[in-house]
Amino acid sequence: MELHLNIVGAMMVALALIHVIFPRYFQWKQALASLCLLDRQLMYVHTFFVAFMVLLMGVLCLSSGHDLVHTPLGHRVAAGMFLFWAVRLYFQFFVYSPLHWRGKTFETVVHIFFSFIWLYFSFVFGAVAFGT
Repeated sequence: MELHLNIVGAMMVALALIHVIFPRYFQWKQALASLCLLDRQLMYVHTFFVAFMVLLMGVLCLSSGHDLVHTPLGHRVAAGMFLFWAVRLYFQFFVYSPLHWRGKTFETVVHIFFSFIWLYFSFVFGAVAFGT
């Protein structure tokens, strides 16, 4: 499982870094222009802290995989990360509208790609937490 934690950790570091392009890619300057200053800042701040948390989870997996697998505290931390990613997987299907991707080739590929990533993350952390 330590190998899978290293893979997940590297993927999380990459995912965290990708957040840097979100404002430009999603054209937040124009899309959020009608929001009040606080709401605009909330988008940027929350995106930063989500990315920061994902980065820290990735670094934890890369630096402490052995402890996650072999200690009771590691199992508890892995259970929390399992819950985090399992809920993210749930949101992929039941919170985001399929109108964002259905009938659009690129968006459908992205939807499926990230669905598998969230599933893989959930599986790895579940296996570490619950001893599979």
